[in-house]
Amino acid sequence: MNFFRENLFLIPVLAWIIAVAVKGAYFRYQGKFSIANTLWSGGMPSVHSALVTSLTTAVGIKYGVLHDLFIVCLVFSTIIIYDAINVRFEAGLHARALNNLRCSREEHAEYTFNESIGHLPEEAFVGSVVGILTAVIFMSF
Repeated sequence: MNFFRENLFLIPVLAWIIAVAVKGAYFRYQGKFSIANTLWSGGMPSVHSALVTSLTTAVGIKYGVLHDLFIVCLVFSTIIIYDAINVRFEAGLHARALNNLRCSREEHAEYTFNESIGHLPEEAFVGSVVGILTAVIFMSF
């Protein structure tokens, strides 16, 4: 009996841990490592994408891709990834414009808006690959 097949909720937890570790390693490679950068929204890879694709893949492996639960997870994943690439990415661009406008008018802005809350398509893609691989590997034990 597969432990992870019986405890499906652990697959997204593992995908989250792995994606955060990969993100930390990527930031270290870029020379920008910090715990805040690693745990914050945005960046490579998309932890959101890893989380939802791992769940969708695990449900697909356990119940089959024709099962209603898989379809629900697939729609849910699509919405989350779309939001990360489009809506939250645009919000980050707006934050950058507001920060630039504010800094040009004030010497010392007390608060700046978070500009890194969305993802580029390649960040979402890599996060999705991390999620799918995590589910495939751990569901095979």
